[in-house]
Amino acid sequence: MKLAGILLIVIFTMSGIGYWYYTDTQRTIAVLTENNAKLELAVATNEETIKTMAADFAAANEEIRRVNTEFAAIRQQNNQLAAKLADFDLGLLAASKPESIERAVNRGSANASRCFELLSGAKLTDSEKEATNGEQFNKECPWLYDDYKSRGMLNDASANTNNQQAN
Repeated sequence: MKLAGILLIVIFTMSGIGYWYYTDTQRTIAVLTENNAKLELAVATNEETIKTMAADFAAANEEIRRVNTEFAAIRQQNNQLAAKLADFDLGLLAASKPESIERAVNRGSANASRCFELLSGAKLTDSEKEATNGEQFNKECPWLYDDYKSRGMLNDASANTNNQQAN
């Protein structure tokens, strides 16, 4: 009977240890499952962030490319203007022909101001709509002529000529 009592104590002890091990393992599994769900959510969030950042980076690169292209065009226009101005000694001309230089400077200033107005979204005047080349459009910013023409904002001079001949 003594042996049976000892065996019974050993069986109860082993059963208690087995129960404790089972419940502790279940608790650990529950914690690990919860942590795994959190990690999966974090991975999904990170992947979405990476996609958004890549799209933003591509858009920024495209904007930089566009700005650099515009900058190159502006630099070319500045070089053309510098070349025009280099042909004249304005001080000497102003001393010898002050009235004509004053008219030229005032006309150039008015044309340059009109360039800023057009670049700011001002409506075209009738004479600008009827222009057939960049010089007629505006001598200070003739490159705008091609832009407005490509957007169909100028009157077609050949159509106007044909209409006048038909009448």
